[in-house]
Amino acid sequence: MIEEKYKLSESERLELDHGVGIKKKLTSKEVTVSVVKQVVLAIIALIWLIPIIWLVVTAFSTNPGINIAHFFPNGYTLNNFITVLTKPDSVVQFKTWFLNTLVIAIFTCIISTIFVLQVSYSFSFCRFRGRKQLMSFSMILNMFPSVLSMIIIYFIMKQFGLTNSHIGMVIVYSAGSGLGYLVIKGFMDTISMSVKEAAVIDGASELTIFTKIVVPLCKPIIVYQIISSFLMPWGDFVFAKLMLNSGISTDWTVAIGLYNMLEKSMINKYFAIFCAGGLLVSIPISVLFLIMQKYYVEGVTSGASKG
Repeated sequence: MIEEKYKLSESERLELDHGVGIKKKLTSKEVTVSVVKQVVLAIIALIWLIPIIWLVVTAFSTNPGINIAHFFPNGYTLNNFITVLTKPDSVVQFKTWFLNTLVIAIFTCIISTIFVLQVSYSFSFCRFRGRKQLMSFSMILNMFPSVLSMIIIYFIMKQFGLTNSHIGMVIVYSAGSGLGYLVIKGFMDTISMSVKEAAVIDGASELTIFTKIVVPLCKPIIVYQIISSFLMPWGDFVFAKLMLNSGISTDWTVAIGLYNMLEKSMINKYFAIFCAGGLLVSIPISVLFLIMQKYYVEGVTSGASKG
């Protein structure tokens, strides 16, 4: 009886023997639509890549200024990178700017990650009066445009003497980081509450549960938070320009220093060096992202599933 039920016809047996499956033949209309989609995507990708390609080739250009007559330079050289890295002058102090930005980004990354993890743990695992109202208020507050608050923040920091200070920038970058708890909380919500209950029965404190149980289980989302926290000060220009306005070039970040090369009086001499510096700035974060891409994508998708 069973043999007859699962008995294959001759044609089905031949298909399995030859590894031939049933394939749907695409109509001419479906082929046309598919080709059009691929062409449109290729054009969009090309438009997106044109500025990046131009920056890369200009960084190796023998012409120090901006050249709009030709897309590709007449000659190529490494002198722009050598100047950026080994020959600082009163305008180009790339290594100093790079170090300033790196220090700000590292401290912001550490402090912000700790803040966000603590807030996320409180909202995900702790139950207290007003929890939902506080979460809603935090989300609404986080939607407020940060650009509108910059002037107020500047005057507050000025009262404490923290403008033109890297410490002041770390404080501002890190202070509101806890409002970005939503994605990490969504990841923590996937951890069963029974894990915490079992730990409480064994006598574990909240700190022990947080550091010994929850944090090790949140490695993918922690990687996501680390990269996000590092990127914010690394590429920020608007707030850095507002805070570091004393004109002392040794206090600048990379974004301010490179922007200074685009002034009318210097662009014809430093534009290729500007492109070389911009290319060097993008390398560390690109390498970091490629190394941690697996954990980054896993953290984003897991955190968004129950946000």
